Amino acid sequence: MALTAFHTGWTVADLDRSLHFYVDLLGLEVVYSNTQDHPYIQTLVGLPGANIRYAILKLPGDPSGHMIELLQYLSPPGIKATTRPCDVGSAHFAFHTDDCQGLYERLSRHGVTFISTPVAIAAGKNKGGFACYLRDPDDFILEFLQPPQN
Repeated sequence: MALTAFHTGWTVADLDRSLHFYVDLLGLEVVYSNTQDHPYIQTLVGLPGANIRYAILKLPGDPSGHMIELLQYLSPPGIKATTRPCDVGSAHFAFHTDDCQGLYERLSRHGVTFISTPVAIAAGKNKGGFACYLRDPDDFILEFLQPPQN
């Protein structure tokens, strides 16, 4: 049995607001979007009556083919989860960049909430690089990682 990466998905409160963030500010591209309330989806997610509006996104030029799926549950209504990076069940998604500081400055001007400014990586395989944590519009944690220049 072989496994390969396909997509990473998380739930958002307002798909249009999230698309503004991921597409307009971060530069991802929409591959596909739709609304789905088919019974198989309701069985898959374990929520009878589920109606989901979603979008599949990709990074332009990313050879991995990995995609991000953003899901807005139109029904049933969800509740906002609040997590810290140390909380069990918390997750984050990391992007490589060649300009962590530049992204930090540009997105800060757009009101994006950062957990940290770009931090110089002082140990490990990425020593000499930079990284920062930030939150998307729903407080999902993202990481920008600028690998060291060799």
